Amino acid sequence: MTVGSLLAADLVIAVLAAAGWLGGGAASAARRRPLALGLAAFALLATLARAVTITALARAGWWFAAEKVLVAAPLSLAAVAVAGPRLLRAPGDIRSVAVPLLFAGYAVSGGLLVTVLHGYPASPGLGLLAVAGVLAATAVSWRALGRRPSPTVSRVALAAAVAALVTGTGLAATPDAAPAVPHDHEYRDARTVGEPTRRFTLTAGTATVSVSGRDVGAWAFNGQVPGPELTATVGDVLEVTLRNRDIGRGVTLHWHGYDVPNSQDGVPGVTQAAVLPGQEFVYRFRADQVGTYWYHTHAVSDVGVRMGLYGVLVVRPAPPTGVDVTVPAHTLANLPLPAPRAEPVQAGTPVRLRLINTDSTTHRYALAGTPFQVAAIDGSDLRGPTPLVDTAVLIPAGGRYDLVFTAPATPVALFVDGRTVWSTGGVSAATGGWPVLDPLGYGVGSPVPWSRYDKEFTLVLDRGLDLHGLRPRYAHTVNGAADPDIPPQVVRLGDVVKFTIVNRSSVVHPWHLHGHHVLVLSRNKEPATGSPLWLDSFDVRPGDVWEVGFRADNPGVWANHCHNLAHADAGMTLHLMYS
Repeated sequence: MTVGSLLAADLVIAVLAAAGWLGGGAASAARRRPLALGLAAFALLATLARAVTITALARAGWWFAAEKVLVAAPLSLAAVAVAGPRLLRAPGDIRSVAVPLLFAGYAVSGGLLVTVLHGYPASPGLGLLAVAGVLAATAVSWRALGRRPSPTVSRVALAAAVAALVTGTGLAATPDAAPAVPHDHEYRDARTVGEPTRRFTLTAGTATVSVSGRDVGAWAFNGQVPGPELTATVGDVLEVTLRNRDIGRGVTLHWHGYDVPNSQDGVPGVTQAAVLPGQEFVYRFRADQVGTYWYHTHAVSDVGVRMGLYGVLVVRPAPPTGVDVTVPAHTLANLPLPAPRAEPVQAGTPVRLRLINTDSTTHRYALAGTPFQVAAIDGSDLRGPTPLVDTAVLIPAGGRYDLVFTAPATPVALFVDGRTVWSTGGVSAATGGWPVLDPLGYGVGSPVPWSRYDKEFTLVLDRGLDLHGLRPRYAHTVNGAADPDIPPQVVRLGDVVKFTIVNRSSVVHPWHLHGHHVLVLSRNKEPATGSPLWLDSFDVRPGDVWEVGFRADNPGVWANHCHNLAHADAGMTLHLMYS
């Protein structure tokens, strides 16, 4: 069983235990003896079963079990200690065990709410708040059943609540004090890039585009979705003028995966101000990184990218030979956009398909009709790629895979999530059962280039209640906090940095660091053994623990966030800052 499955199982068992205790209490209050005893026995077994899941999660990593061990487990033990002996006495009046059973239900529910509403990290204040809530609910139930609650219970509940407020719960305070992220755009490119050799103009505006025969409202660059494909050859200097015609919430250009100087990164409020209607901004950088990339707005990015403000950026070492096709996958108004139409390809012609996932969720790609190699991932060439047949690849949100093959005499087709998006003829293939390539073991390995790390950071991804703003929200969190209250990671130029990224939530988080590619060191304690994987986007699945490293060689303030852009908008964004 995976750690993600353990997390889900523990949550289900906790819900069942809480429901059993509470149902048993309600049944005993209604003097329904068989039902009350049956539900209580079921709840007792479920509560004891959590010992197995919590122990297994603790063995997988303290991140997964901290609040369960420190808060939920003691409350569950209290539930068993209070309700268990009363049930064993088999009281003649079943109504006499209603309050103990309800207490057990509140105790298990309190631990469950700590996991659901806050999660990691556990704090003494949070535990005290849970105890106060459990005792207060018990006292109210005591009164509702026509009995006078114990004064001790009320006093302890009040004391616990006061202590929680004094020590802090973690729900309304930043976990650690840290320097604020500067917003004065002080970082500039110290290199002279020279005069532009490639000039482009992108005008953002509302538009109507046709998708599968339907007219769809969109936000578009130059009136098209995707925007114009920007191409360059190594050594070119690109100058891109961004103009905003009528996007009221502003636009920018972020060069996804392309490690531009910080001043050109296109993050509003950090490297530049958003370009408002009637304004323009000029980006300039040198094309010195060969590969497949893409650009998109980073202003209100969840809405902007979804509505169509994106395009392709390709840097080649020389003019292409053979067939070179970009295939961006995007969903607009819940409709998949069509890929470029494939032209007939003569047998023996080299073909490169540049696959780009511009959505916020993972896509499954399958190339049928020919052996192929994965030549590059996220713009970085792989070392010693081997031929693959009847094998699918999963590309995370924001990620890119370059597939290369020699055109056969028979048709070839590319499928995305089972849908044909590019083909040279009719191909019938059931690709759903194909195995999925694990890139961590693909290609020829080489030693990690560092023997030590100057800075190490751990990012624990979760969900929790965020009370910091004027409006409470159920946020996607990092280390228990949500943007803008997540402390930045501070590094110095030249540092070798290691990230440990832990996902204790129930959803996938495609992680993306701006301005740098990271080298994958391990996933779930299994070291990467294939070609060195230099990624800028990678899926951290529920229960996953990734270790990645990089050298801090691009000064500035850089966004570091989940590239499911709805998650980023809901709090899962922090910053890497050079001191």
